[in-house]
Amino acid sequence: MALMDFFNKRKKVPNAEMSFIDHLEELRWHLVRSVIAILACAIVAFIYSEYIVDTILFGPTKPDFISAQWLCAAGQKIGLGDAICFKEVKVNFLETTMTGQFIASFTVAFIGGFIVAFPYVFWEFWRFVRPALSDKERKNTRGVIFWVSFLFFLGVAFGYFILTPFMVNFYFNYKLSAQITIMPTFSDYLENLIYTTVGIGILFQMPLLVMVLAKVGFVTAKFLRKYRRHAFVLIIIAAAIITPSTDPFSLTIVTIPLYVLFEASIAVASRVNRKQELKDKEEWS
Repeated sequence: MALMDFFNKRKKVPNAEMSFIDHLEELRWHLVRSVIAILACAIVAFIYSEYIVDTILFGPTKPDFISAQWLCAAGQKIGLGDAICFKEVKVNFLETTMTGQFIASFTVAFIGGFIVAFPYVFWEFWRFVRPALSDKERKNTRGVIFWVSFLFFLGVAFGYFILTPFMVNFYFNYKLSAQITIMPTFSDYLENLIYTTVGIGILFQMPLLVMVLAKVGFVTAKFLRKYRRHAFVLIIIAAAIITPSTDPFSLTIVTIPLYVLFEASIAVASRVNRKQELKDKEEWS
């Protein structure tokens, strides 16, 4: 769909089309409201930044972290003993610049505000796009706000509860020499945490993206199956982008759920293709 065609389909007043400038003005207000929502949530996060850092951000670094306890208990129940129990490590962080902690508090507040406000931000985006859709397209996209938000929070939760504690425990227990002391900067830890939560949350939108592309005829399940190996390489590249420390351990943990999502995308595309084939048969009969 061309840009102008998209704008021409967005009718707010019966029998009257909005001008291109009117569309841009409306888009501007959607963006303004989204930014206000993020800033409002960011202000709350900034007020409680000390609690957020000590309890939430540093949670995966502690041996009593909830997912660490779950994994250890699960391992013992299935007969693995303490094989998947996290070893206790002493984690400390440095800050090498005078303004580092001050700037980091704003980063924490903004990222926290974006995560909390994500459903509203997408809702504003959807309100702008929805008028350009036909009645049938609107019917087929019911619940899209829920599913986009659900997959985003699912990705954030995976990065926070699974990937981050595994990475912290692995790196702080890995010893090349006893004379080497591991003491990364807080900024380095925060950057990795952002990549492994927000980044994965966005990549978890893959099934919905494939569903949309399948409905417009851009991809098919047959096409995805044919290029499954190529997709696997692209998934590894995406995993490498998400995890700044591109070691085999981190890449494996990120690649597995992304590949599972790719297979889920094939199933989604196959379902969409079957519906389209049935529709075509009904039209021809």
